[in-house]
Amino acid sequence: MGTEETNNIRHQEANHTVTAKPKFMKLSSYVLALRPWSLSGSLMPTLLGCALSYKCGYFSWVILLLTLFTVVTVHGAGNVVNTYFDYVKGIDGRKSDDRILVDHILSKDEVVTLGAMLYAAGCLGFICLAAVSPAKMEHLALVYFGGLSSSFLYTGGIGLKYIALGDVIILIIFGPISVLFSFMSQTGHVDWGTIYYAIPLALNTEAILHSNNTRDLESDSRAGIVTLAILIGQTASHILYAFLLFTPYILFVALGLRYSMWFLLPLTTLPAAFRIEKHFRCLETIQTVPRKTAKLNLYFGFLYVLACSLVDANHMPFLH
Repeated sequence: MGTEETNNIRHQEANHTVTAKPKFMKLSSYVLALRPWSLSGSLMPTLLGCALSYKCGYFSWVILLLTLFTVVTVHGAGNVVNTYFDYVKGIDGRKSDDRILVDHILSKDEVVTLGAMLYAAGCLGFICLAAVSPAKMEHLALVYFGGLSSSFLYTGGIGLKYIALGDVIILIIFGPISVLFSFMSQTGHVDWGTIYYAIPLALNTEAILHSNNTRDLESDSRAGIVTLAILIGQTASHILYAFLLFTPYILFVALGLRYSMWFLLPLTTLPAAFRIEKHFRCLETIQTVPRKTAKLNLYFGFLYVLACSLVDANHMPFLH
C-alpha cells in the first residue's frame, strides 16, 4: 500500500473519531442531566412496592419493568425541570454541583426538549402499564398524574421548593406514592399498610434533599428562596439530618426484634451512615454529603427490599 493511500486512510479515521466524539459527549451530557446518582430515590420505592406485592402473592416481571420505566423517566424529567428553573431563577451558581446549564454543557432549549421527551416517555410507559395491570385505569391515573404534577411543581409553576414545601413533596413522592403506585400496579388494589413500609425509604431519601439544602443554605438565602434548612438554621438542620438518617435503623431494630431477623439486614450500612453524618458536621466535607447519602440510599434500599422479600409473609405487620 502506498504512502499517499495510507495517509488518506488515517485522515478518514481521524475524521470519523472527531465526528463520533462530540456525539458521544452529547449523549453523556444528556445522561448527566438526569442526575443518575439520584435515581435510587424512585428506583428503591418501586422495587419495595413490588416486593410487598410478591409477599401478597402477586408478581409480574412485565409490570415490574413497565413500572420502573414509568417512574424513573418521570423522576429524570423532574430532575431536568429542577435544573432548568434553578438556572433561570439564578439559584445555580459557581459552587453548584449541577453544572449542565451553568457550564453551558447543554443549552436551555436542549434541557427543555429533554424534559418534554422524558415526560412523554413516562406517559407512554404509563399507558402500556395501565393496559397490562389488573388495577383500574382511573386509580392508577390518579396516583401517576399526582406524582407527575408534583415532580413538575417542585420547581416549575408555583415552585414548591422555593417556598419551603419541597421537603414535604419529596417525603410523599419518594415514599408512599411510589410504593403505593408500584404495589397497586401489581395487585390491582390498594393496601394502606404499604405506607408504613415506605417510611424508612422516605426518610432516607429526604435526607438527600435536606443535606443538599443545608449545603446550599447561604447561596439559597442570597437567591431569595426559602427552604426548610434556611428556616431552622444550621444547628437544627444538623439535628434533622441525623433524625432522617438514623430513624430508619431504629425502626429496623424494632421490626427485627419483634417480627423477623431479616429486617436487621439494612443495619450493615450503619457504619457508612455514621461516616456521612460526620462529614455533614464539617463545612469542608459537606459538599460531598448529598451524593454520599444518595449512594447510601441505593445500598440501604436494596438491602431493605431484599429483607422484605425474604421475610415470611406471616411475619410482615400491617400487610393484608
